[in-house]
Amino acid sequence: MRKHLVFAAALLLTGGAALAQTKVIAHRGYWTAPGSAQNSLTSFSKADSIGVYGSEIDVWLTADDRLIVNHDRVYKGTGIDMERSKAREIMQIVLPNGKENIPSLDQYLDLVASKPDTRLILEMKSLSDLNREDLAAEKIVRALRRHGVLERTDIIAFSINACLAFKKLIPDTKIYYLNGDLPPKSIKKLGLAGIDYSMGALRRHPEWVKQAHDLGLEVNVWTVDSEEDMRYFIDLGVDYITTDYPERLQALLK
Repeated sequence: MRKHLVFAAALLLTGGAALAQTKVIAHRGYWTAPGSAQNSLTSFSKADSIGVYGSEIDVWLTADDRLIVNHDRVYKGTGIDMERSKAREIMQIVLPNGKENIPSLDQYLDLVASKPDTRLILEMKSLSDLNREDLAAEKIVRALRRHGVLERTDIIAFSINACLAFKKLIPDTKIYYLNGDLPPKSIKKLGLAGIDYSMGALRRHPEWVKQAHDLGLEVNVWTVDSEEDMRYFIDLGVDYITTDYPERLQALLK
C-alpha cells in the first residue's frame, strides 16, 4: 500500500511539473481586455499587467521601408495594404479602441523596453519579395538592438526564407517556424529553435510534440481559446500556448 501511495504522489508531482512548464503567450497582445485592440500599445501593457510569459506582435515592412505593427495585410474597411502603402498613411488608421493608431515598431519597442518582465514574440509577416524579407529582417534586428530588447525577443515567421535570414543575423536568438508543414526533424536540420504550429497542424500530428522534444526543440501552439483545447494541449505537453484569452489559460494552469 505504501508503495502505491508513493507512486501516486510521484504521478501527481510529475503532472504538476508538466503544467508549470506550459507558458502563456498573449496573441497580438491581450487585445480582448476592455479598452484594448490587436497589436496596440495597450494590448502589450494589458498582457504585461497580468504576468504572461510573452506577448506576440506582427510586423510589416512598408513601401517606404519602415516597420509597422499590424496583423492583416489590408486593414479592414480600407484599401490600405501594409506592404504597398507608406508608413505615414498606415499610421493614421485609428484602432478599434478609438484611442490609438497603428504604431510603428519603434513606438512599440519603446514600450517593450519599459516593461522588462514580458517577453516579446515578434512575427515578421511574409513579403512578396525575398530580398525585401531579408531587408525587413535586418531592420528588425537593428531596431531590437537599438531599443535594447533583443535578448528578450523570440522571432516567429511563416517564411522559411525569413527564418533563415534571422538565423544568419542573430544565431543565438530563438527562431520558430509557423507554417505547420514541416516535421520536427526538418526544423532541427534548419537549426531553428522549434515549431510554432496551429491547433489544426498539431491535432493532425500530435506525435510531433514528442518528436520535437526528443530533438531538443520547443513547441508552441496557436490560437487556443477554449478550455477544452487548452486542456488538450497542456496534456500533450507543449511548451507554450498562444491565446486570445490569457487569463483563462492562466486560471487553468493554476
